This record gives sequence, C-alpha cells and structure tokens, in this order.
Amino acid sequence: MGDVDLDRSLLWRAALVQLAGVAVLSLALGLTLPHSFFMSWGWLAGPAAWVLCALVTADVLGLPRRRTLLGAALAGGPSLLAVLAGVHWLGALVAVALFAVWCASTPAAALREAGA
Repeated sequence: MGDVDLDRSLLWRAALVQLAGVAVLSLALGLTLPHSFFMSWGWLAGPAAWVLCALVTADVLGLPRRRTLLGAALAGGPSLLAVLAGVHWLGALVAVALFAVWCASTPAAALREAGA
C-alpha cells in the first residue's frame, strides 16, 4: 500500500465544518423536538442529519459529493458502536475525526474535478 497524502488544512476545515453543522443541527432539533421523537426516530434522524451535514461540508469545501458521502457512511459506522455502548457524543466526535481524515485524503485530481 502506498502512502496517503493528507491535506492538513483540509483536514481541519472538514472537521470544523462538519462539527459545526452537527452541533447546530443537533441544537436546533433538540430544542424543537420532544425527547420521545429521538427515542422513536433517532435511528433515522441521526444518520439523516449526519448525511445532510456531510453534504454541506462537501459543498462548502468544494469536495466531490459522492466521495464525501462514502466517507460519511464509513466514518458513521464506528459511531453506531458508540451509540450502542451508551456514549453517543463520543461516537460523534470519533466520526467527525474519521470523516475529516477521509476528506483530507481526497486525491488532488478529484478536488480539481469537483471545482475546489
């Protein structure tokens, strides 16, 4: 396997945009919806919010949308384990970190193609 070049600037920008999106959306949903909604529909609302935030991150940073969504799906997997273990927010932070590494490893050719 070859070395993967990480764009450190992109890593931090992806982490900050995704984290900000998740925080803002979580606060908005948490303030407007009852706890019972999350008990019944959290399994759907959480991943949907994560995907929405990943799309925003892709658009803000000029990343290829499909590749970014794949990274969001892969990074979200370990978060599921954290939810099952009862440490949801720790899982979210780990997912943001993994997602940022994925974004930072986007090949330069894909960035050019996406218009970044």
